[in-house]
Amino acid sequence: MSLPRPSLVFHGDVPHVRTDVRARIAQVKEFLKRWVVTTVAVLVAEFVVPGIRYDNWVGLVVATLVLGLLNASLRPLLMLLSLPLVIFTLGLFILIINAGLLYLVGQMKHFHVDTFGAAFWGALIISVVSIMLNSLAGSGDARIRVQGGTTRRRSSQKPDDDDGPVIDV
Repeated sequence: MSLPRPSLVFHGDVPHVRTDVRARIAQVKEFLKRWVVTTVAVLVAEFVVPGIRYDNWVGLVVATLVLGLLNASLRPLLMLLSLPLVIFTLGLFILIINAGLLYLVGQMKHFHVDTFGAAFWGALIISVVSIMLNSLAGSGDARIRVQGGTTRRRSSQKPDDDDGPVIDV
């Protein structure tokens, strides 16, 4: 069985790749951004948390790849199975799930997580750093938006329009 070749559509003299190929390229770029963000976050956790370490750069990169794959495949299943605990703890049990996955990855040959406590603090730091970096990079689902408030009118100033009250949510 051979792989389908991307079809080209010609507009004038310039060939245009079909939209699905562009979508795949965008998905790969998004994956690579998330992978780099996760790698930097794990690197920060390694510097901050005693008990998390890596032997070489290849071990770090492979560990973050495995962590990303586990977060994409196993984490949703664990979240579903532990949904009552997640609800009961108001979402704090998610940190235990993240710590468990980090501890599991820490059993690899060139990446080490000594204790579950180190995995817990590492998972917390990885989560916070990942949220910040994903917001800056514009990748992932996390968005932090800082928005300035509007100035209030003094009661002596007339409003610009008389359409009635505006409810800003």
